[in-house]
This record gives sequence, C-alpha cells and structure tokens, in this order.
Amino acid sequence: MAFTTSNGRTQTALADINITPLVDVVLVLLIIFMVTAPVLQSGIDVSVPKTRTVKQITEERMVITINKDQRVFLGNDAININEIGAKLRQKIRDPRNQAVFVRADENVPFGAFATVMDAVKQSGITNVSIVTQPLEQNGSKR
Repeated sequence: MAFTTSNGRTQTALADINITPLVDVVLVLLIIFMVTAPVLQSGIDVSVPKTRTVKQITEERMVITINKDQRVFLGNDAININEIGAKLRQKIRDPRNQAVFVRADENVPFGAFATVMDAVKQSGITNVSIVTQPLEQNGSKR
C-alpha cells in the first residue's frame, strides 16, 4: 500500500497484513467443524421395536427416551426418572394440548416403561405416543 506525504514523496506502508495464515487457519477450522458436526448430532442410540402401523412424526414434540441401560432422557438431556413430571410441567404450558413421544429400547423391561408413562400422565399430559419402526415388508405377509 502506497501513500503520498505532504512534501510529494511516495512512501510504502511498513505494516501490510499477510492474509495467507488467516485463510489457512479458517480452512482448517472449517474442516474440523465439518468432520465433527455429524458426530454431535447422533443423539441417543435406541433400538425401538418394529410394528406394522407406524405414525409419521410431522411436527416437533417433546421426546422422552429410555435407552437399553434404562437411563431416561428428556430431549437429549439425561434426567432422573423421579423428576420427569416436574420437568415436563416446567417446559409445557398447556399439558392438555401437548403431545409427548416416548422412545424405549426394545430390551427395556416393562416396569421401567410403565414408570415413565405414569410420570408423564401425572404431569397432566394425556396425548402420549410410542415411537416404533415399521416392519420391513419383503414380499411375504404373515
């Protein structure tokens, strides 16, 4: 960058910004974020049971998940099973019109599932749906 002084001489600036290291750092950060983003969105690993009738989830709703170790999650946050009702009452303004999905691993004992369902009902929510996967149809009907 050059500039002219008051006496008519042309001088160059001593402080030029070198952009190359900045671009290198930004590209490295971009690659790191591109690699780690899919890992962060994986969520909780649950093998839900397979059924013949499956209702598609068409809107964003509250999801309670029970994994194979019987740990309970509200959204992606781990929660104590005894605190489900209180947390749902905090997050939901109108429990009668709110729907909740319950995702449970197929190996979870029925007692743990029933305890979670009871806690949801105690919070005032009556519209509870159970998340399942569709059966794979390979040409044969049972």
